[in-house]
Amino acid sequence: MASAGNTAKAFVKTASDNGLPLVAVVPESCLGELWTIGGKGRGVFIVAASGGADYLETIRLAELICGIPGFHSEGGAKNVARRDGLGVSVLSAAEEAGEIPDYYFQAVGSGTGAIAAREANIRLNESGSFAPKTMRLVVSQNAPFTPILDAWSSGGRALVATGEAEARARIDEIDAKTLSNRNPPYGLVGGLFDCLEASRGEVVAATNAEARAAQSLFREVEGCDISAEAGVAVASLAKKAASGEIAGDALVMLNITGGGYERLRNDPSAAMLRPDLVVEKDEFDPDRFLDAMARLS
Repeated sequence: MASAGNTAKAFVKTASDNGLPLVAVVPESCLGELWTIGGKGRGVFIVAASGGADYLETIRLAELICGIPGFHSEGGAKNVARRDGLGVSVLSAAEEAGEIPDYYFQAVGSGTGAIAAREANIRLNESGSFAPKTMRLVVSQNAPFTPILDAWSSGGRALVATGEAEARARIDEIDAKTLSNRNPPYGLVGGLFDCLEASRGEVVAATNAEARAAQSLFREVEGCDISAEAGVAVASLAKKAASGEIAGDALVMLNITGGGYERLRNDPSAAMLRPDLVVEKDEFDPDRFLDAMARLS
C-alpha cells in the first residue's frame, strides 16, 4: 500500500497487531510523520521513495512492487474495506449525537475519507435507525496546492491539467504534505465529484497561515495539538462559520485526522518508523527489493 502518512500508520498498526504481511510505501520526505505504538511486527516492511518523490510517485512505486508475483495492492480508494474503516467516524458521530450530522468537514488529499463519509451517510439513511438526512460534505485543501478545488471550481469531473514542475512547487509550499495527492479519485463514477454533487458539497482552501492559526485555536479551546492537515479542516470550518452560511443550530462533524503528537513524544511505547529500504523513485529493482526483504525477514 502507498501512503503519505496517516494510512500507513493505520495499516502498520493493524498488520503488526494481527501478524499480517505488509509493505507500506511512503515518500521519504514524510518519514517524520510516521510512528507506531507497540512496535512494528515481523513481516511488516517500510519502503521509502527517495529522490524527491511525492505521493503520486510513491503510488507508482507501490504499483511496481505489486507487479512482483505474490504481492497484491490493497486497492486505495477502490478498497471497500478501507472506505468502511474510514466511514466508522461518521457512524460514531451519528450514534453519539443521536442523528446524522448536517455537515461533514475534512481536509483531503485523495478524498477517500470524504467518499467513505458519503457512503456511511447512505447506509445510515438505509438503516432506519436515524431520520434520513443528506450530510453536506465540505472538504478542504492547503493552498496553493488545490487540485480538487480547481477541478470543482471548473464545474466538470476532470482534474485541471497542471504541469509537473508547477505542481511540485506548490506542494513544496504547503505545510500539510499528506494532502499532496496529484491524482485523486475525483472524476471516476462514485468518486469525490459524485459525492460532492450528491451532497450539495463544497471545496474550501486554507493557507498555511490560516491553518496554523486554526491549530493554535484548537489547542487553546480543546487542549490538544493537531496536525497541519487537521488545521486546514479547522480553518475551513472557521471560514464557513464566520460567513454565516452555517446555521447556528446545525450539527457539524469535524474530522480531526491527526493530533496529540506532543503527548505521544512522552509515551515510552511510541516509536518512529524507520524505512527498511530506501528506493530512488526512478530506480526500482525487483531483485534488490526481494533480496532486501529476504535479509530483513
